[in-house]
Amino acid sequence: MGRSRNKGEKLPFDKAGGVIAIQRRLIQSRPYLGLSPQAKTLMVLMQSHWDAQGPVDYGVREAEAKIPCSRKTAMRAFKELEEAGFIVKIDESLFSSRTESKTRTWRLTWMPCWRNRAPTNDWENASRGENEAA
Repeated sequence: MGRSRNKGEKLPFDKAGGVIAIQRRLIQSRPYLGLSPQAKTLMVLMQSHWDAQGPVDYGVREAEAKIPCSRKTAMRAFKELEEAGFIVKIDESLFSSRTESKTRTWRLTWMPCWRNRAPTNDWENASRGENEAA
């Protein structure tokens, strides 16, 4: 029999205050398996910024530094995730030396939307389209 836990007790692997879990069906899907290692890394990095209050702010410079990779590779990783249906651009970046700059914002389609909506899982539609073509 399983051991019951006291409510509020953290699991042993959650000592640093957070866990990122990705659905098994997502990581076994064709769209995910077809991604480059950099795009897969970017997914995890973007999910670490996710919360239920709004879209994820994540830019190319941050991806370059954290993956680490070149600017071109980071841009390609974003494009891969977008084309495979894992992310949707909500707002474009803006750079201004006179005013406050802002980074691009994204919706992660495998995560719940900040407006209390269920995940859209757009990547599943991409997967179905590939299966039908095969």
